[in-house]
Amino acid sequence: MAGYELNLDGLVGLTHHYAGLSFGNEASTQHKNSLSNPKLAAKQGLLKMKTLADLGYPQGVMPPQERPFLPALRQLGFSGSDGQVLSQVVREAPRLLSAVSSASSMWTANAATVSPSADSADGRVHFTAANLNNKFHRAIEAETTSALLQRIFNHHRHFVHHQALPGGELFGDEGAANHNRLGGDYDRPGVQVFVYGRRGMTTGSAPSRYPARQTLEASQAVARLHQLDPGRTFFLQQNPEVIDRGVFHNDVIAVSNQQVLFYHQQAFMAGDSALEPLRRQMGEMEYQLDAIQVPTERVSVADAVSTYLFNSQLLRKNNGKMLLVIPQESRDHAGVWRYLSELVASGGAIDEIKVFDLRESMRNGGGPACLRLRVALNETELKAVNPRVMMTPALFATLNDWVDRHYRDRLQLSDLADPQLLQEGHQALDELTRILDLGSVYHFQQNSFHG
Repeated sequence: MAGYELNLDGLVGLTHHYAGLSFGNEASTQHKNSLSNPKLAAKQGLLKMKTLADLGYPQGVMPPQERPFLPALRQLGFSGSDGQVLSQVVREAPRLLSAVSSASSMWTANAATVSPSADSADGRVHFTAANLNNKFHRAIEAETTSALLQRIFNHHRHFVHHQALPGGELFGDEGAANHNRLGGDYDRPGVQVFVYGRRGMTTGSAPSRYPARQTLEASQAVARLHQLDPGRTFFLQQNPEVIDRGVFHNDVIAVSNQQVLFYHQQAFMAGDSALEPLRRQMGEMEYQLDAIQVPTERVSVADAVSTYLFNSQLLRKNNGKMLLVIPQESRDHAGVWRYLSELVASGGAIDEIKVFDLRESMRNGGGPACLRLRVALNETELKAVNPRVMMTPALFATLNDWVDRHYRDRLQLSDLADPQLLQEGHQALDELTRILDLGSVYHFQQNSFHG
């Protein structure tokens, strides 16, 4: 296997809580106001990272962002000491405090869109941070996300970092959650597939119940920034009907790796005809698309959403087959598990399944695929990645100890107003930047906080 696919997983933050902030994400809405366990959430994510690293997959760690994010509150007119700001927002806009305390940056599939050097005209890996402007609690992530990515992929000869697209609904960009790459080896040219929910400048089909977060115009802009070959770049529209049924990102109904596309029958607006241009282009590149379509009669859209069957990771194995990483919820659903068992037994591309308990993330609407950003790299580029973020047995032990010392095992909405929680977060993140060798990337560090 030539080249590598690095999975960069988000580490769950200290303020992980259930507030139902994400309209259109049914799991987020259903678990609003439930009691969360930030410590367990972080440990569940770390265990997935460690397990996959032990299997030989390059695995990195993306740190959480500072929360509650007081700079956003001060920009909105709240003033005084940190404690006074927290008290004022609790009195006047408690829902806003929840938004600026969201740990949603854990879902790094929304951190950015990434194009490998093999696809870019200048031969470098391109990153565009997602603006996530459909939801306020996520729109405040972009600046810090970009800073973190620049510290992790910090060699200008190999990596190019673009700022998030302009705000406003015309250029709504949700990152890699609506982006697929098909082809062969990770260091060889491939086909890039951008999936959008609606057009912003022209009329067309769009969902009526839930928002379509990704626009065609945003996807086109990212493709231009990344200097992609138009002949190997495709734009597919997501089925508006499934968006209205809780499929808020493409990665809730489709996942791909190299020549394999694992998708639901109702994923794309044009149905199977949407894949024909991809088949032709891949054939010209001497690749054969292996499209595994899951029929509605076997797995309904509702079951796909509730189990996050497609919010899974497809990982290339040394034998040329694929490992499918699924959440426990998919294992627990009799119909979905029956389908998966038959799929593995069929002798096709997917010959192994690994199950992870990610309950804390799942209850907020994020499964295995949400938690990771995929970065295709050649050998030289992989060596240029900040080595301190790469998962090893030593880092796993260090981060578990860090979590044990800093995280709470119970958190409810009223706890977000506790000034002590803010200080706990600052102290923890200050230490984490030293562990991961990231320098001062947070606002409180730039304001001379030293714990």
